[in-house]
Amino acid sequence: MEKAEKLGNWIGRWFTILVVIWAIFNYLLPQTSQWVIPNTSYLLGIILFGMGLTLRGEDFARIVKRPLPVILGTVAHYVIMPTIAWLLCQIFHLTGATAVGVILVGSCPSGTSSSVMAYLAGGDVALDVSIETLSTLLAPIALPSLLMLFAGQYVSIPTTSLFLSTIRIVLVPIILGVLIHTFFGKKVDNITKVLPLVSQTAILLIIGAVISANHAELFTATTALVIPVVILHNLSGYGLGFLFSKLIRLKDPQRKAITFEVGMQDSSLGATLSMMYFSPAAAIPSTIFSVWHNISGSVLSSYWRSHTERKRNKGLAMAGNLNSVN
Repeated sequence: MEKAEKLGNWIGRWFTILVVIWAIFNYLLPQTSQWVIPNTSYLLGIILFGMGLTLRGEDFARIVKRPLPVILGTVAHYVIMPTIAWLLCQIFHLTGATAVGVILVGSCPSGTSSSVMAYLAGGDVALDVSIETLSTLLAPIALPSLLMLFAGQYVSIPTTSLFLSTIRIVLVPIILGVLIHTFFGKKVDNITKVLPLVSQTAILLIIGAVISANHAELFTATTALVIPVVILHNLSGYGLGFLFSKLIRLKDPQRKAITFEVGMQDSSLGATLSMMYFSPAAAIPSTIFSVWHNISGSVLSSYWRSHTERKRNKGLAMAGNLNSVN
């Protein structure tokens, strides 16, 4: 168990680089992950079951006790990201599966790695986890509705099937995880130590499956256009999320949390649903998003952390100078 925990910590530290290496490997040898393609929904279920195992009663109580920042952060996420996705599709003249893929990843709940980024940046992790939890619980309603609103002009949206699948893939594993944690308590705590390793492995497998399924289409003109779209989508989410949190007068740690919660998406869910209901090509934006938002999130959290440390050191130096004068 201890070795698995250490391995999970190591993979977490180098996860972005590992994602890039794994994607290249699967592009060169696409047969590697072809067996995963029909099993992506089960892998996503494992990830979300792990999320449920880590949730405690206080996580839900916190939403009830301090509902306004959580609700506002969740609303901001589900308004900003799908709207930006649709606007980018209009600006870059994206159509068909590519447009649906961009809008789908924009309509997903918050990304599971956002809480890690908020922690590294000195943000309000409790608020981050609360928004992530609420946005994920709302996904079965929000995701099909947003797709119908923004992507219905491109393809036919199987709203009922998406609703039922999102409940099965998202809600059921989370609820099972919460129930097991509630009834078995401390016995589960040892298992949760290896959950980062399990989740990271599942995410890598899903990425490998998408790369394998889209091997022949990855380097086309349309796909090349997806890269700047995904980058702009993510960075615009950060910027507007931060601006929104500033407009509603939240404190600095809360601003950081909402920034990551708005800008980072559950791209694994986007890739899985794209392959189930649309086409492998529709999963490409989610896969690129998965790689990119880990890079941008790491850079932003590092910047905020170093900025906070500089302010702290400056304050200590000023206090030291005042004491020496006195």
